[in-house]
Amino acid sequence: MQDARRPPNRIDEHGNRRFAPTWESLVDRQIREAMEAGKFDELPYQGEPLPIEDDSAAGEWAMAFRMLRNAGVAPPWIEADKEARALLARRDAILVRVAGATPSRAARIRRELEDAVALANAAIARLNAEAPTTRQHRLPLVLADELARLEAARRS
Repeated sequence: MQDARRPPNRIDEHGNRRFAPTWESLVDRQIREAMEAGKFDELPYQGEPLPIEDDSAAGEWAMAFRMLRNAGVAPPWIEADKEARALLARRDAILVRVAGATPSRAARIRRELEDAVALANAAIARLNAEAPTTRQHRLPLVLADELARLEAARRS
């Protein structure tokens, strides 16, 4: 804390120490010093208008969605849908990989498919529970149907 009897001191734009009251606020001084140091020289969209993001479809949730997006996070049902899509892609890769597999390798791939279907169904259940409307819902996988697809892919 500064002594009440001494006037505040500051460093002016030339680097000289000044002892006198100033109208420049702390924030203004920090911005000025950063500008002088060139910290604003390499910013994106310099000299261009900032892009305007249209969040009109989000309604009253627009600010919340923008904050989540800027933080690199999505609403829970979107994260669950991403997980479900990744597990469905894993299932599709398994179906491609099983073509022409030996019986022992096919048994391992079958167990892997069973695990993938269980994980996908868990992600789909979480998505269906968290999604705000039924438009985002997915149907769960039927293990018997997926095993039949696996057997058909193995034979081809």
